[in-house]
Amino acid sequence: MSEILKSIPPPVPEFRPEREGDGGPDRVEIYDTTLRDGAQSEGISYSVEDKLKILRALDRLGVDFVEGGWPGANPKDVEFFERAGREPLQHARLAAFGSTRRARVAAAGDPGLTGLLDAGTAWVTIFGKSWDHHVTEALRTTLDENLAMIADSVRFLREAGRRVIYDAEHFFDGYAADPTYALLTVLAAAEAGAERIVLCDTNGGALPDQVRSAAQVVRARVPSVVLGVHAHNDGEVAVANTLAAVLGGARHVQGTINGYGERCGNANLCSVIPNLELKLGIRGLPPGMLARLTATARYVSEVANRIPGTHQPFVGRSAFTHKAGIHVSAIERSRRAYEHIDPALVGNATRVLVSDQMGSSNVLNRARALGIDLSGRPETMRALVERVKALEYRGYQFEDAEGSFTLLVLEALGRRPRFFELVDYRVLIVAGGSPEATVRVRVDEDEIHAASLGVGPAHALDQALRGALIGAYPEIREFQLIDFKVRILDGHDGTAARTRVHVESGDGQRTWSTTGVDPNIQAGPSRPPGTSAWCRTASGRSRSSSCTRWIRADRRSAPESPKTRVPRRPGRVRRYRAVRRTDSTVVPAPRDPLPNRRPAPRSAPVRPPTVR
Repeated sequence: MSEILKSIPPPVPEFRPEREGDGGPDRVEIYDTTLRDGAQSEGISYSVEDKLKILRALDRLGVDFVEGGWPGANPKDVEFFERAGREPLQHARLAAFGSTRRARVAAAGDPGLTGLLDAGTAWVTIFGKSWDHHVTEALRTTLDENLAMIADSVRFLREAGRRVIYDAEHFFDGYAADPTYALLTVLAAAEAGAERIVLCDTNGGALPDQVRSAAQVVRARVPSVVLGVHAHNDGEVAVANTLAAVLGGARHVQGTINGYGERCGNANLCSVIPNLELKLGIRGLPPGMLARLTATARYVSEVANRIPGTHQPFVGRSAFTHKAGIHVSAIERSRRAYEHIDPALVGNATRVLVSDQMGSSNVLNRARALGIDLSGRPETMRALVERVKALEYRGYQFEDAEGSFTLLVLEALGRRPRFFELVDYRVLIVAGGSPEATVRVRVDEDEIHAASLGVGPAHALDQALRGALIGAYPEIREFQLIDFKVRILDGHDGTAARTRVHVESGDGQRTWSTTGVDPNIQAGPSRPPGTSAWCRTASGRSRSSSCTRWIRADRRSAPESPKTRVPRRPGRVRRYRAVRRTDSTVVPAPRDPLPNRRPAPRSAPVRPPTVR
């Protein structure tokens, strides 16, 4: 055994970057281009107000530079720079973006460069060509003219009092094809007065080793200028390339929030920044600002009208989510067992899922989050585990249905409240008319009957159910549907297939989700074990906002005639009449002398039923 151990090399020491005094950075500049490069992402179109909102959010986060756009390219960016100049930014410096002068045109007469001056920003960023192939094929000019275009443009801007960041476009492709010419382009910019030289992997095809070695060469040739990196993600290594450039000497990092950008996107600052600070010990944000990262990422997604990346590292909702029972059991003892950082450092949080892969630890953790302690009830936990696995085998999914899981826990403890009992319900759907729903429920000893029209069957039943319950539970006035998702579970059965429905509801302050499975898509949202909504009232009592079934469309039965309400007595039935809205006046719906007649189409909105 000792001979074997002698042949094993010692472990590699844990990497620690060199500090400033030893030639390595302890801080890098963060340059955000979400408003310009991010806007080139397919499906993103910012308004001027959107861009101002994101600018303020980035300033609160503490980034060093925000690239606002290309002034002169469109009226939107012109207006943005006019309004952004009046923003009281506390940390971020706003930069305008453009290109070098055109071939054979004087810098002073180039409209792109004069547009940069008109933007009124202290910092301007211009890009130029580093790849000889682009110079001869895209610009259709000579290599010497391209060097002159770079130098003239930087010099013109510097003489106008602007501070210049030079983006060396396609640098790594150019360095691979002709390293001498690629270096000449960045030297031309540096000698003309650029304060930042940014090496761009514009096509996104470079690899980390190539980026690091090239960055080291450039830093050695232009040591007096701050070196930067701008990486695209076409090879899925934009973040890795950015970190490699920093290890090669870059002290200026460009990227976008959530990785938005052309084609496959840019380097994701939501991954770059925490990797630099938490893994390499290199700060990118002011002290304490890293904890705002998750909130900023989600805010930018909201403004950009994009769904947040659930599986995005560091800031995604699933970044610290645990599903397997063995994982959950381990993190109950030590979070480090399956989490590479403390999620609170980036403003995120640990989540535990309930699924068919869970164990007792999942149940214990989720119940504790609901304020229910099951630690002394091993039999209950085991029963819940088996119950969830059996239901998920039938098609239920509890990962994002905390309302349904809450009801399962309360039922297992014998504490599930029963606020009303569904007696019957039906929905009449007719071609060309409004659906009509009738509901019968029992609250305590009273049976209540309500009816309502609606713009659709779900709306009609929702209005009828609200009319039946609102007297006993006025809280449901605040409840509303937020999202409704349907998934076919066994497509081979066609329209008779079992469906899973996920319902998200809210009351203006909280949201909750439930799940249901049924061959009838209209009955699915609230098939046992869940209900269509769940909340906790101000008095502390848990209440269900709907019945345990949703809709049963029954064309064979005509709706019952509207009836007036009888005085409330123990054991008697309370009934309501449906109402119809005409303009702004609410009037009782008249009795139809021909019950089977198709109602005439109407365009007036439907109002919830009222008690007569």
